[in-house]
Amino acid sequence: MVKLNRLWRAGALICVLSMVVAVNAVHADTNTDRDRIVAVLKNYERVLNASDVPGVLKLYAPDSVFMPQYSPSQVGTLAIHRAYTNAFKTIDIDVKFEIVEVRVLGNGWAFVRTNSIGTVKILATGALKHGRNQELFVLQKQKNGAWKIARYAFSSTARPKT
Repeated sequence: MVKLNRLWRAGALICVLSMVVAVNAVHADTNTDRDRIVAVLKNYERVLNASDVPGVLKLYAPDSVFMPQYSPSQVGTLAIHRAYTNAFKTIDIDVKFEIVEVRVLGNGWAFVRTNSIGTVKILATGALKHGRNQELFVLQKQKNGAWKIARYAFSSTARPKT
């Protein structure tokens, strides 16, 4: 009976240790994923401020959707390429993103909620417009392990002037 009790305790201890190791491994993967996701957003901020269309496109997944405020959804990389190319021909952006929330959901999906503040310069007139936005990024982990923007939507948090 004593021998059986010791075996049971040893088995229970091994089971608990296995769970602790598994939880720590998942936590480590989530932290690594979180760091990679934050890096994608920092890169997005950098290439957006540089009006770098090829740099922007590298951050999007092949079947991504860009949903700018007051515009139809831009579906796929060709449409997204056109949208950013046209935007960068007319405006120069200087924006800073504040990452408010990062959630790794599992199965290769995550979302990031941000707030941003910055200026938009109208290239035709030189006029500067100050703005504040809120953004929602949905990211998808690619087969090579890289995180890419799968969906992106933004809206202004400033009340429109009447």
